[in-house]
Amino acid sequence: MAAPLRKQIKADVQTAILCAQLCDGLRGTDTVVLDLTEITPLFDFFIVTTANNRRQMLAIADEISKTLKGRGHKRLGIEGYDTSSWIVEDFGDIVVHVFTDETRGLYDLDNLWGDAPRIDWQASLASSPAALPVSVATASETVAVESDGADAVDGADEEE
Repeated sequence: MAAPLRKQIKADVQTAILCAQLCDGLRGTDTVVLDLTEITPLFDFFIVTTANNRRQMLAIADEISKTLKGRGHKRLGIEGYDTSSWIVEDFGDIVVHVFTDETRGLYDLDNLWGDAPRIDWQASLASSPAALPVSVATASETVAVESDGADAVDGADEEE
């Protein structure tokens, strides 16, 4: 893998972790980050979370959109915002799925993309932004991805 591509994936994983943390901060449940870099060329990461109600879904989608826009990411598309029980936000290499519990079970993206490694985004909550370790857990091994701290994920509120 070329060095610029590795650097971009490293930045994308940090952004995916930030999205998961935003979901968690707004009480999204069962939040997972799926690493699709070796599975499809269409996108690198899925963030999947469950909201308890429509209002919470909108709050999560809005906060992710606002935060990523403030960090220079352009949202390429959004589906389901007005009337659905599944909101999809497309940021290019990162796609965020916010479901109701029933709809998440129906579409079962976690199982559909079950061969994708899961990023242990919660490990980063206990770490400082300057040395944010991210573990990518697979069924048989854990691969550590180190951050140089260039994209601090705990400072989402600082841009307001």
